[in-house]
Amino acid sequence: MDMQLTLSDYLSGVASGTFSPAEVLYHYQNKAKEKNTDLFAFLRFHDEYVAQHKDSAFSAPLRWAPIAIKDNIMTEGYISSCASKMLEHYVAPYSATCFSRLEAAGALMLWKTNMDEFAMGSSTEYSAFWPTKNPYGVDRIPGGSSGGSAAAVAADLCLAALGTDTGGSIRQPAALCGIVGLKPTYGRISRYGVQSMASSFDQIGTLTKTVADARILLGVISGYDPKDLQTSEKSDVTSFLTPSLRKPKDIRIAVPNQAFNEALDKRVEDLFRKKIEKLQTLWYQVEFVDFPLLEKVSTVYYLLIPAEVTSNLARFDGVKYGLQEEMQGCKNLLEYYSKVRNDGFSNEVKKRLLLGNYVVTHENYEKYYKKWLQARIWAQREFSKFFTQYDVVITPTTPTPASKLWEKLTNPLLMYLEDMYTVTANIAKIPAMSIPMGMVEDRGDQLPVGLQLMGNHWDEGTLLDIAEQIEERS
Repeated sequence: MDMQLTLSDYLSGVASGTFSPAEVLYHYQNKAKEKNTDLFAFLRFHDEYVAQHKDSAFSAPLRWAPIAIKDNIMTEGYISSCASKMLEHYVAPYSATCFSRLEAAGALMLWKTNMDEFAMGSSTEYSAFWPTKNPYGVDRIPGGSSGGSAAAVAADLCLAALGTDTGGSIRQPAALCGIVGLKPTYGRISRYGVQSMASSFDQIGTLTKTVADARILLGVISGYDPKDLQTSEKSDVTSFLTPSLRKPKDIRIAVPNQAFNEALDKRVEDLFRKKIEKLQTLWYQVEFVDFPLLEKVSTVYYLLIPAEVTSNLARFDGVKYGLQEEMQGCKNLLEYYSKVRNDGFSNEVKKRLLLGNYVVTHENYEKYYKKWLQARIWAQREFSKFFTQYDVVITPTTPTPASKLWEKLTNPLLMYLEDMYTVTANIAKIPAMSIPMGMVEDRGDQLPVGLQLMGNHWDEGTLLDIAEQIEERS
């Protein structure tokens, strides 16, 4: 039996008695274990969790819905390793708020998904354990850092998944795996209990098979949390739970001219232009505009991110936090610190730590870090002005389809270019999502690519409405 259910299908089927929650749950448990040897979407299986929690979840709204959880989202009593040797055996002492809200709604954790170590990467090749593979080609990357969650949803190994997005880490793998990825407004969902990469950029979001499913999950995990002071009362869910009745002719869509650049693959560009033409024939107000901010802000991202990484990972010294090793062979504490961090962190993490330490040194703080903080504030203001004229901005989600495994590891610049369209939303702290745009052929494989939509602060409702309309009319 192969169910291929969306979350909406599941809830309708359970309500009508078409199938039982137990039947669906056990189906996905077995299927995930069977297929994981091919895709490596999951790091660990926790059947004991399901056994312990299914009775309490039965009468709640999501009724045992099997949801996959990214490995940097803490789950009390279970390992949350961030796919790193540094935290390989770390058992979370409490659960993240987003996960607790899922539990309260009746969802069950269908294991922890693979990711780039500490969310640093765009391919899930930087996992300390093994790379995840794309369901559309097992020699292809699924994107990252939420690549395990994206692959699990795309391969129908769960109904939906949670991920985190620092510069595109939900939207980019969603695009490369042909599913829907949503990063909400910064502060919409509590970050409490999520192991941070860069605290002022990270945001929890959803990976789903449809836009309707994204709306359901967002409604469950959103809301003010006194444990995270970055959350806001504006995160009231009533603003986006129900689709609006706006007509295409009333929706203003901006297409930045800067989206068409030399890094954009011609096949992706052709598909994007066809999508724009389709929207115009459906009477959407589509306008090509100059928006240089799209090109300028990527440098802000790549200087600020390492600085925050350096701060967040400084505590992993092998004494209070992180990998615990014997001091044998170490002459002093400094040598021990060096040994622990060398053994516990991969080269990609070390590279970002070195750059971050350079940026925040006394002589460089004013020259780089402070100026880029000011640039970020400017970018946020520019976006706010822009959305007084337009409802959404659309771009491709990624400039290329999924590359072959290991193909870009020797050229970090090519890897970083995968985030060229997505980092803007994290800098501006606005909501953004990726929906499937179509398929392109690459070296014998048919591969999905995505369409990105960016909206105004706290306006996930408009973003979801337009995405759902485009999804239905595609």
